[in-house]
Amino acid sequence: MNDDRLTIEILEDGTIKTTSDEVSAPNHDNAEQFLRAMARLAGGETTRTARQDAPRHHHHAHDSNGKHLTQGH
Repeated sequence: MNDDRLTIEILEDGTIKTTSDEVSAPNHDNAEQFLRAMARLAGGETTRTARQDAPRHHHHAHDSNGKHLTQGH
């Protein structure tokens, strides 16, 4: 079993950069809550960019409030 990892970097300009591979379903909500809390506490603009160097396997969605929606496969 692989560990889920978030890599957090503080760039020279003060930007906080977080990078991750795919996060497992049991940890996904916790990772989302962590990232939202970090963005709220840091303030400023927040953007998300899909990684171009890693394949994405996407089986879920979020509502307009960012809440995770469960979908069947």
